[in-house]
This record gives sequence, structure tokens and C-alpha cells, in this order.
Amino acid sequence: MYAALWRVLPGPFVVRLLIVLVLAASILLALVAWVFPWVAETFLQQESVVESMP
Repeated sequence: MYAALWRVLPGPFVVRLLIVLVLAASILLALVAWVFPWVAETFLQQESVVESMP
């Protein structure tokens, strides 16, 4: 899959590398900005307290 993506990208090695880095940064930014907050909000973990037994 990665080899096919690499072959489809235009330009020489440096241009391809820049495109891949920009795509990876964009995906990471989208995850941090929208996906991770939605997951944290949707799947709230309930607070649990462990009491010590006397």
C-alpha cells in the first residue's frame, strides 16, 4: 500500500517526501483537534475511588 502511494505521488524524491510529511502532519493535527476530544467526550470514564478496608 505504501509503495503504491509512493508511486502515485508526483515529482522527485524531495517533493514526494515533503508531500508525505505534510499529509502526515495534517492527519495528526486533525486527530488532535477533532477526533481525540470527541473520543474523550463520548467515552467518559467514571471516577472510581478505591477505599481501604479497616
